[in-house]
Parts: sequence; C-alpha cells; structure tokens
Amino acid sequence: MRVFVTGASGWIGSAVTDELLAHGHEVVGLARSPEAAAALQAKGASVHHGDLDDPAGLARAADAAEGVIHLAFKHDFSDYAGAGRSEHAAVRAMLVALVGSERPFLVASGLAVQGSGDLVTEDDPSPYRGAESMRGGSENLALDHAERGVRSVALRFAPTVHGMGDHGFVARLAAIAREHGSAGYLGEGRNRWAAVHRTDAARLARLALEKAPAGTRLHAVGEEGVRTRDIASALADHLGLPTDSVAAEDAGARFGWLAGFFGMDAAASSVRTRELLGWEPSGPTLLEDIAAGAYGAPA
Repeated sequence: MRVFVTGASGWIGSAVTDELLAHGHEVVGLARSPEAAAALQAKGASVHHGDLDDPAGLARAADAAEGVIHLAFKHDFSDYAGAGRSEHAAVRAMLVALVGSERPFLVASGLAVQGSGDLVTEDDPSPYRGAESMRGGSENLALDHAERGVRSVALRFAPTVHGMGDHGFVARLAAIAREHGSAGYLGEGRNRWAAVHRTDAARLARLALEKAPAGTRLHAVGEEGVRTRDIASALADHLGLPTDSVAAEDAGARFGWLAGFFGMDAAASSVRTRELLGWEPSGPTLLEDIAAGAYGAPA
C-alpha cells in the first residue's frame, strides 16, 4: 500500500515508517526540512515537501495515496489554540480528499478524554469537537467521516511512548530532576500514566492501517498505568538522586508547562484493541527503559 505519513521523521513516525517499509508498504513522508527529507530517503521512503500549514498540499498527497497515517502536530505550547486550528484545517483537507474512497485515514490522538470508569477505554468518546478544542477536535472530525466513505481510525497514544532516544515527557522529567537535584512527584504520586514502547506503537499503527474497521478507536497502551511516584523513583535510582513530594501549589515552579500533564490520572485499557487486531505489546516497560538508560546516564 502507498501510505502518506505526516510526522514520518518524528519520534513515533520514524518507527512507523520503519515498520511499514519492513512489511512491504511504500511510504511517502511529509518533510518540512532538508534534514527530515534526507532521513526519510535514507530509509527508502519518498518525500512530500510541506507542512501542516499547507492544507491544499496535504490534500494532494492524501489523494495520491492509498492510505494516510497522520501523526504530525504543531507542539507549540505558546500558541496551543493556533496549533489546534492548524490541525483541524489539515485533517479536514485530507479527509475531503478521501471522501467516498474507503481508504484508511489514521489520526493520532491522546487519552485526555473523560473515561466512564477507572480506566479510559476505547468505548469512551472524545469530548473535543471543533477547531478551537484540544488538538483541533481532529479525532471526532476524522471519525465523523466514517459515514462518508473514509475508513477513519483514531490512534490514541499513551502519554509516554518510550524507548532509547525518547525526548518526550519522561525525558523532560529527567532533565528537571537533574536541575533540582531530586526526582519529584506530585502529592502522594498515586496518579498514573499509561505507557507503550515505541516499537509496539508502530506495530499497532501498521495493523490498524491494514485491518481496523472504519470508526474505530484504538489504544496504543502497553501498560495501563504506571504511578508517577514509581516513575520518579526509577529516575532517581538511575540518576543517583533522591525523590521528593511536590505540593500542588509548587507544581508550576518545579515542573513548568509539564505540571498539568504530570498531575493527570491517565490510566487506560487496550483490551479491545488487542482483541480486535491481535496486537500484543512485547517491548520493554517504561521502568525497564529508565533503568536501561533511556533517559540519560547517572549524574
């Protein structure tokens, strides 16, 4: 299958590109820089030059493909509303190009939804709709097109997609621990983060492309919930630092923009995803990756 992948040179996208190529798919990756284009070409992928602020170009690339995996997002926390509007326009343009084709459109999403129980499940809908909502309401925008002849699928990734070289949330927590000389957690540290290894997430994306039904919500979750205190303890053990509890009123001073995310209880199930696609995560756990040095050498 000829697959247009946005974010193809990113943390998750580069693993998805590798997975697709290894299973005989052709990848056309969105690249906004010469360096990204060169990295994709070195893997054997083709390149579509552009970015998320070019909806017309994205539509042309989607129309020329047999499937789309949309992983890119403008992580601009200084203008998050603007990033959401760009996301909405980009996703809408690609979906319009696919209407009536029955081709797959996979959109990256998150687990920041209101669960109906202790764990967020695939049955829990996203409350976010419209360009002004979180991530531009792209999950619901895509799923709404399942009735318009698009095999749209929501890929909800765990808050931490970990592995060697990860530069996401946990990498930032490690950097903050070094800066402060202690690995902190909020309150009692009982809130949880779902987690998944990068290679497992990539394999799920490939399986979803090949066989997930239209309108499906899938959870890229290998571990339902790792307590934030355990994350801090693992970082402290590896970095040779103590741990400490941070009061809610001091969270912003310690964790900055990450405070709101680190305080979330983001536990989620992937039982239905596993049953539907026969997906079984096999990569290292988050704590195993921390112990193995994924987030830097001891101080």
